[in-house]
Amino acid sequence: MEQVTFQNSRKLNLVGDFYPAAEDRVVIMMHGFTGDRHEWGKFDKTAQELAAAEYAVLNFDFSGSGESDDDSLTVAKEVDDANSAITYLQGKGFSKIGLLGLSLGGLVAAKACDERIKTIALWAPVTHPVEDPRARYTAEQLQELDETGVITYKRDKGFRRTLSIDQQMLVDRKTVDPEALLSHIKCPVLIVHGSADNRVPLKGSKKAMHYLPLESRLVIISGADHRFEEHVDYFISTTVDWFDKYLE
Repeated sequence: MEQVTFQNSRKLNLVGDFYPAAEDRVVIMMHGFTGDRHEWGKFDKTAQELAAAEYAVLNFDFSGSGESDDDSLTVAKEVDDANSAITYLQGKGFSKIGLLGLSLGGLVAAKACDERIKTIALWAPVTHPVEDPRARYTAEQLQELDETGVITYKRDKGFRRTLSIDQQMLVDRKTVDPEALLSHIKCPVLIVHGSADNRVPLKGSKKAMHYLPLESRLVIISGADHRFEEHVDYFISTTVDWFDKYLE
């Protein structure tokens, strides 16, 4: 594995871990909201398992996340980052490209999916709107949002301790249109989702299947919540098997 840096269309540096392979097939991993390319070790383990199965892997931080350049968080910016990652790998000669997106990264992966992508795997993906995206924030955060247009989000672990959530992100979450998001996808899609996910409810993934190609599959992990810490191995093995079938 080597650390790499590439730029998005806004000339911001994006930092990633690249796992090379002899095969012409690569998986791009897209982390969740306010997360980073490690996802508390889950994405590192996934990348290692994919590399062991002879896939090249690019696991990167969206702009404003992890070690990438500072920026406020919006879906459009992350989609631009994703497209920049795809272009970067095409420049390295890869033609068989798959995407793996977690939570909000699943929304980003779905939006970035086009004719360049052979297949995608989505873990607990955001595919439907939330009625009140402000409900998850404190009164202090909402006051800051109303006064400045951003929410300063702090956490006590990880590389980046302070993130800037743009007010546009709340609009993005309220206006997700599942049919528009998913019906343009022509490649097979795997969705893996926990039955006990209260952050991004399973019902959204069940409804999402109505808009996806017939070869697509929904795998429900009994008892798994949005973090699925006790079920990581099953998420990974199911995904590797999927790429073995559709990223050949």
